Order: sequence, then structure tokens, then C-alpha cells
Amino acid sequence: MVKLIMGLKGSGKTKHLVDLVRETLEQGKGDVVVIEKERKLTYDVPYQARLIDAGAYDIGTYEFLKGLICGIHAGNYDIEHFFIDNFYKLVEDKSDEALVSFVKWLEKFSQSEKVEFVVSISADPDAVSEEIKQFII
Repeated sequence: MVKLIMGLKGSGKTKHLVDLVRETLEQGKGDVVVIEKERKLTYDVPYQARLIDAGAYDIGTYEFLKGLICGIHAGNYDIEHFFIDNFYKLVEDKSDEALVSFVKWLEKFSQSEKVEFVVSISADPDAVSEEIKQFII
């Protein structure tokens, strides 16, 4: 399952994501990974979640991000939840087409590996395509 938290800057996306991380950890189902661009969530995300500073890897492309996700999952098959904060800070291509393609890949990966993804994106939810709107929570 893929869920997107979309909104303009300052709309509370990160707080919502952190709240979902906490709820997931309280339910105690599988391991949780949180990917962020900078070390801003160190004190907000409970220590039980694996917090990854993706800024250290200079991601840039969607292919690199896919490889990072696959590598993390390959190292720990107990991961059931990935949370990605500030998605557009991780990738260079902010086009709707690239986002649609990546979300479709996430959905396929999610179904085959039984992993849930929650991604926060700074963008106007009214300006994205219908293909993306179906994933917005």
C-alpha cells in the first residue's frame, strides 16, 4: 500500500508523518524505516524506528532511490513500513510524469514485498494528476 501526504510548505505534512510513525510503532507490526533528507527528525521519531539520513547519499535520481529502498529491504525482510519525508528534496526531477512512474513502482514493490509506504511531498494536491490523487490521504 502506498499513501501520499501532500500539501504546501507549512501545512503539517511532517508532523502527520511522525504521528503515523508513532502509531505504527505502537501497533508493533514489523520494523519501521524513516528516510529523510537531513537530520531534522532525530528527536521526533522514536528510537525503535530506523532513521536514515538520505542526504549523506546524494540520491538525486529515482533509480538511486529505488536502489536504496531495495537495498535496505534486502538487508532486513522484517521491514513492513517505509516512511519518506520531504520527497522532493531527495530527487531532482519534480515532474508529474516522474512521480507517477515512481509511485507505480512503489505500489508494485509494496504488493510483492508486503511493505507499506507513506511519503510526504511538498506540492499542491489539487495540481497533481488523477493517478496521484488516488494515493493521497
